[in-house]
Amino acid sequence: MTSIKIKFRPSTVDGKEGGLYFQIIHNRVVRQLNTDYKVFSEEWDAESESIVINSNRSSLLLGIQERLLWDMARLEKVVRSLETEHRLFTADDVITMFYKQTRASSLFTFMQGVIAQLKQLGKDRTSETYTAKLKSFRSFREGQDLPLDGISSDLMRLYEVHLKARGVSMNTISFYMRNLRAVYNRAVEKGLTPQNNPFRHVYTGIDKTMKRAIPIKSIKALKELDLSMKPTLVFARDMFMFSFYTRGMSFVDMAYLRKSDLKNGILAYRRRKTGQQLTIKWEKCMEEIVAKYPENRTGYLLPIIKEAGNERKQYDNALHLVNYHLKELSAVLKLQRPLTMYVARHSWASAAKAKNIPLSVISEGMGHVTESTTQIYLASLETSVVDKANKMILGLL
Repeated sequence: MTSIKIKFRPSTVDGKEGGLYFQIIHNRVVRQLNTDYKVFSEEWDAESESIVINSNRSSLLLGIQERLLWDMARLEKVVRSLETEHRLFTADDVITMFYKQTRASSLFTFMQGVIAQLKQLGKDRTSETYTAKLKSFRSFREGQDLPLDGISSDLMRLYEVHLKARGVSMNTISFYMRNLRAVYNRAVEKGLTPQNNPFRHVYTGIDKTMKRAIPIKSIKALKELDLSMKPTLVFARDMFMFSFYTRGMSFVDMAYLRKSDLKNGILAYRRRKTGQQLTIKWEKCMEEIVAKYPENRTGYLLPIIKEAGNERKQYDNALHLVNYHLKELSAVLKLQRPLTMYVARHSWASAAKAKNIPLSVISEGMGHVTESTTQIYLASLETSVVDKANKMILGLL
């Protein structure tokens, strides 16, 4: 028989918190499994081996109690596993296996493994997104890791409340939850946790957002703006217009366009976000922007990534600089909302809708349907139909 108890060790310093540890007894051999959980003596009930929640530290104490219960459940699971194997084991074996399983099945460790794998696959943008989500969730947990099977519906609802209290929009909350759900589902597929559907009571939809598009007359005003006295703004305008000309191409896809992607009057590229192959008829307005700049010494089409090596950093720096200058252009044009590269995509979709182009050709876009749905609509049509729609929109400028 194996006995597992939770014990409290008072601090040797008056007024300081004491530590909690697990006492494991097997075949009369006693071992201690220390934890980093600390409480004051009046916050511990030795008889029931539980936290006393009656102070202004209730949130902290509830968290400690929750983790104690998880650890106890995992220790008991280790003992059952060792007993099932019908082999001799020691109290030290229990502790060793507990540590091994905890490292393998903790959320933070597993998510860091997913991030590392994404980087190896060259999916830098997705890995950065997951890193940001991990940072957010780690902040919510105050740095305390948890086992994958500790992800519960109640915990996810608390996380949603945490994000709302910090003014995070519902769409961003949904984005965070969907990323966490994707990681959780990976863990389920690997058999690291049962499927408990912990995200069923939190928001994972798409909320309508403030319209980001600007009207075609503002796009035209931007195109015709005299920037002879503000040459630093020219590149930002050119990148915005190139995105608009190419049906709202994202800046990351623009950055990684290669000269070899342009053949026989057709620009063909694969979206870095979705992997979807898209083709665009090459128009004169696009060529004019490319021709303005000295030929890129690299294999890239646009002067965003200019040197071999550190491509991602060059892209990030260029995006930051372009968006910074687009805000200046917003002020010059006295627009009600600031320009960003993302506005170009919204604006193309809005212009398409204004010209009564069928939904089968272009969906309304952000704020009504997802970007992936927009691309599915575009990809499902004959290329000539989409090119014709784009030429109609460019003719408005």
